[in-house]
Amino acid sequence: MSMATASIHLMNNYSRWPVRLVKGQGNTVWDEAGRSYLDFTSGLGVTSLGHVPPSVAKKLHEQIDTLWHSSNLFEHPLQEQLAAKLCQVSGLDRAFFCNSGAEANEAAIKLARRYAQRVKGEERYEVITFQQSFHGRTLATLTATGQEKVKDGFAPLPDGFKSIPFNDSQALRNAISDRTCAVMLELVQGEGGVHPADPAWVKEVRQLCDEHGILLIIDEVQTGIGRTGDWFAFQQYGIKPDIISVAKALGSGFPVGGILADSHVAEGFAPGSHGTTFGGNPLAMAAGIATLETIEQEQLLVKVKALHQSLFQRLQQIQQAVPDKVKAVRGRGLLLGMEVTLPAADILAAAREQGVLLLQAGPQVVRLLPSFVTTEAEIDQVADLLLSIIRSQ
Repeated sequence: MSMATASIHLMNNYSRWPVRLVKGQGNTVWDEAGRSYLDFTSGLGVTSLGHVPPSVAKKLHEQIDTLWHSSNLFEHPLQEQLAAKLCQVSGLDRAFFCNSGAEANEAAIKLARRYAQRVKGEERYEVITFQQSFHGRTLATLTATGQEKVKDGFAPLPDGFKSIPFNDSQALRNAISDRTCAVMLELVQGEGGVHPADPAWVKEVRQLCDEHGILLIIDEVQTGIGRTGDWFAFQQYGIKPDIISVAKALGSGFPVGGILADSHVAEGFAPGSHGTTFGGNPLAMAAGIATLETIEQEQLLVKVKALHQSLFQRLQQIQQAVPDKVKAVRGRGLLLGMEVTLPAADILAAAREQGVLLLQAGPQVVRLLPSFVTTEAEIDQVADLLLSIIRSQ
């Protein structure tokens, strides 16, 4: 079946690359013609243990022969097990499971509003977010997103969101009002250009939230589960959030998301206030448990930090070699961006022709999201290729 024929029944909401992937193992994926590609996208930050990691596959195979679904009318031992582990590594107290990052952020927004209104008895509902952020594609989460391109054609958008400049303390002070219930923040704006938050500013955000009695939500959908070299990015900033959202890497490719919250904030949800049919199903929980166990047993957080040093250094060397074409290198852990003066899409297309898959984060930022099991040789391969492509453009 040709690609054109295969696409006629699908809605046209993706600009797809001319590659049909049919198999993955480790850091390699193969198309239907048998051509291999080195994957430095991790499926948009999802397959952090590589494709089809054996430890997760084993757990899923065991679970698929046992129980797939039972609904949240029943107690879930695997939910309890994964929740306990996530609370242990995050320092937060309670978990709620869903299916995706957008659902996780939706749940975080709902919890923040309900906590303000039902627990504290305050008529607060507004959530402050930041320009160039990305929080999802539901009506609420795209409204929270600080990028106009995702909002086009979806008016009227829900009330209760205010987007202000990133890393700007005065803008936040000016934005907080008696209607504000939460601040929602990515510590590295991945989709928005791979922009890390300033550590001093983040501490000030936490302080302002405390002073005004509002919640701090940290969106860890892309940065969480080890991507920055710690379990969560907030652990590198010396602050503790009230709510965090997680997804992407939590299931190693199996759809799973969730939020974690301190116990007093979690009181905002009561039976019937929020729910999900598929969220927290046994297959997703098995994948999540196996993912966390693998990261811990194989000491992959240590490896992420070492790989960051290698990849960041190689990208800086590219910048030094072609300073007229590479403006900046930034990011944390294995979430890195290289800002270029060329169209990032052209660099991605050239790399794809050479068997390497990369991402972009805006028109002129190449985004690199390699897996935690990437090798030094693969880093060298990608860096050498990038330098060659950029020099030739």
